[in-house]
Amino acid sequence: MRDDIYWVCLFKISPGNYPAFQKVVAPLVQETRKEAGSMAYEYFVTADRSMIHIVEHYRNSEAVVHHVTKTFSKFAEAFTAIASVQSFTVYGSPETDAREILDSFGAVYAENFDGFTK
Repeated sequence: MRDDIYWVCLFKISPGNYPAFQKVVAPLVQETRKEAGSMAYEYFVTADRSMIHIVEHYRNSEAVVHHVTKTFSKFAEAFTAIASVQSFTVYGSPETDAREILDSFGAVYAENFDGFTK
């Protein structure tokens, strides 16, 4: 069984708020880069600057809990003032403590049943 957990989130923003959102995200990315359990943390934006897609990948549930409670929590208020969750799909099998945190974002879970990652 795999321990890693990743997700894809879609957030809606007003196109006029995109520059302000970039200012919130830049230090958040810098802090997340320092996390030992963070394997990928990427932001994408649609051409009209209204939808943000975030791809996050963590080594295990402990890394998820650390990211959300220690790193993201410092930026959460500014982040959520600009962006609203449209969808949040989690891939993998997070442990109870991580699942409780992800549930607060409205997460939908998909468990792996076949395939591989190299």
